[in-house]
Amino acid sequence: MGKKDKAKEVNEPISEEQMNIDIENGQEGASKEEQNLSVEEKLQEELAKEKDKFLRLFAEFENYKRRTSKERMDLFKTAGQEVIVSLLPVLDDFERALKELSKSEDKEMFKGVELINGKLRETLKSKGMEDVGTKEGDTFDAEIHDAITQIPAPNKKLKGKIIDVVERGYKLGDRIIRHPKVVVGN
Repeated sequence: MGKKDKAKEVNEPISEEQMNIDIENGQEGASKEEQNLSVEEKLQEELAKEKDKFLRLFAEFENYKRRTSKERMDLFKTAGQEVIVSLLPVLDDFERALKELSKSEDKEMFKGVELINGKLRETLKSKGMEDVGTKEGDTFDAEIHDAITQIPAPNKKLKGKIIDVVERGYKLGDRIIRHPKVVVGN
């Protein structure tokens, strides 16, 4: 196009019909662009929602793995609890037997029973059992000790303290499986 053609185009009046077509084309073009943008925005929103779902699901699964792992470890630690608890009266019998045998003349019998008692205790210790470690003169703690009776304290220093341990207490890991039975001074 030359300069004259351009001048002609610019100077020519635009018909109303031509103007309407140009406006419609402009609106259609804008609406298609808007539609493309809105479709992209919707897709971005859906993608963000799916990412969020995935992250939440992944975090939930990680928590589940941690929780089950912890539960499994706790189960392994206390798996033999029933057997160990059932053997506690045998330990008590060994203690009573050793106490009586120490009074007798037969030192060989005492040594034999002492060896068996030691072997049983070491086996249970290797499985995680420990003595609670309560002794006379310790302060009474209701969380740990089981007071079977209270007696007047022989002296003021023993008030609220353990005067006698009737039955030893044991724990398996961090858990007390039998509370020590004690006599407390008033």
